[in-house]
Amino acid sequence: MYIINDYPLAVFFCFITMLCWGSWANTQKLAEGNWRFELFYWDYVLGIVLLSLVFGLTLGSIGEGGRPFLEDLSQAELSSYWNALAGGVVFNLANILIVAAISVSGMAVAFPVGIGLALVLGVLINFISEQKGDPILLFLGVALVTVAIVLDAKAYKNNSKDKAKNVSKGIKLALIGGVLMSFFYFLVQQSMSLNFQSPDLGKFTPYSAVFVFALGILLSNFLFNTILMKKPVDGDPVSYKDYFAGNFKVHLVGVLGGAIWCIGMAFSIIASEQAGPAISYGLGQGATMVAAFWGVFVWKEFKGASTSTQTMLKSMFACFIVGIIIIIYAGI
Repeated sequence: MYIINDYPLAVFFCFITMLCWGSWANTQKLAEGNWRFELFYWDYVLGIVLLSLVFGLTLGSIGEGGRPFLEDLSQAELSSYWNALAGGVVFNLANILIVAAISVSGMAVAFPVGIGLALVLGVLINFISEQKGDPILLFLGVALVTVAIVLDAKAYKNNSKDKAKNVSKGIKLALIGGVLMSFFYFLVQQSMSLNFQSPDLGKFTPYSAVFVFALGILLSNFLFNTILMKKPVDGDPVSYKDYFAGNFKVHLVGVLGGAIWCIGMAFSIIASEQAGPAISYGLGQGATMVAAFWGVFVWKEFKGASTSTQTMLKSMFACFIVGIIIIIYAGI
């Protein structure tokens, strides 16, 4: 299988993760209109599963290091399967809860609470599991990225004309979602061998871990997203009949969104041996600022914003850039 052998390349892969995790939501914007998020989300999940399988059968099955994808799946212990599947279930529930929090209370409340909490706790949990990198620099960088997320949320709040419908409910959903989101990467890491070149028996290598993780998302979606379809946070209920009524183009857009997210997940896991799980996860969660970049410069969401809001945006990007540099330097 394909393996990264040096830290600079691992950092590059983490940047690809950041770009992918911060960009996949653009496909949701492209599918907006009469196509509800709950319906889009099914195609998004299918995209994750399909691309994880493609990665396994291609990059996961070439080269002399590690184990081939199918052989790796056949030799793994049940505990490895449970950890990777649990990672998928936890991620899926966290993702849906944070989206629900945004729908209920707005981005200004949900983002700093949910994503900020997931970033800080996730880096802490993954660093404890494998202490790789300078902890002072790592958490200083994470703190600056967290400040950037808070500034991003404040800028959205200042620029928004809508008032939050239910701040208290949104905070509760974001808190639960943020805590859960901080654990999914750790669970996937627990299913894997720390040595990709000569992996431990019974443990997964990166490609099989990501595929089983994706299956966890798909299986849990039959429960979580079905509930969300029947009892949506916002709008009328939707059915599977509505899903199958969608045209090929709108389904393809959702699959593309999932494929983009899966590229990020796979690259982050592949990079984690050299960069360490904490740095891989921390850099990946900088995706929030990539999403903000799309909002500011492509979708023009802050066109005509006040001077104070523009200042917040500049400060946000400054904190983000410095924070990312420090996180990278923590692994050198």
